[in-house]
Amino acid sequence: MSESYGVIGGLNMTSPLGVDEERRLYPVIQRGREAATELDAGTSDEAERRRLLRVRHAGQEAESRLLRATCGLVRVRVMERGYRFGNEDLEAAGVEGLVNALHRFDPEKGTRFSTYANYWIMKLVNQAVQQQAGLTDTEMRQVLAVQKLERATPTHPATARSVARELGVSAAKATEIIQMVRDLEARRFEPSAMDESIDVRQPADPSDAPAWVIDELRRLCGDDFDSFWQYTFHTASLEEIARGRGISRQALSKRLERCRRAVRESPSAERLRAWFASQ
Repeated sequence: MSESYGVIGGLNMTSPLGVDEERRLYPVIQRGREAATELDAGTSDEAERRRLLRVRHAGQEAESRLLRATCGLVRVRVMERGYRFGNEDLEAAGVEGLVNALHRFDPEKGTRFSTYANYWIMKLVNQAVQQQAGLTDTEMRQVLAVQKLERATPTHPATARSVARELGVSAAKATEIIQMVRDLEARRFEPSAMDESIDVRQPADPSDAPAWVIDELRRLCGDDFDSFWQYTFHTASLEEIARGRGISRQALSKRLERCRRAVRESPSAERLRAWFASQ
């Protein structure tokens, strides 16, 4: 039995398969799918039906083994992004990409499954990042282009001039794009217990909260209290809050980060964490 390396997206990760091990699974998977199709069509021969059931089950087991052995690739790609917001959502998106890849993969083309799956994992992880960060399609493409540029020259951070030349935009636009990239990079660390506890899903009305919670958050966040509350409880998107405040999304992100830092470093951090966790 394969040793488990943890759980991601509901799947137990196992060690990666070698090339030969991986390729031995392909015909088993294919035969299992063909058997499933025949079973759906129906057969009056009970012995044949039992045989098809066995073949289908073997194919399903082979698919499961291939998925679990490739789950580590999802973890790697998510950790490359490493954004503090929604890591579980990113992992789920990566696993969805992995499953999509399995359904679309054609081993006869000679490409390893892990190589093919990498494209789909990155595609869906990037879509999840884009959604959570509130970026447009154009902005996400620009962010990815800058990240690719910086991977090509790891010792030289992108400059407005290099980005403007690469993307064919003005220096001012290039500066804005670089700032978007830096805003995302600022989230590249593991979530603290406080971050996890305040990532609640149910909307809340400040009037329902204890007075000490509101007083402490108002003291810590100042004029950004309402924005912090709305974003924390998901009652409005980052873009909606920014529009209402008359500021850019990037400016709002910085203000929210200051609020989160103030909450984490507050003497009341433990009490606040406990209260948020109870919501």
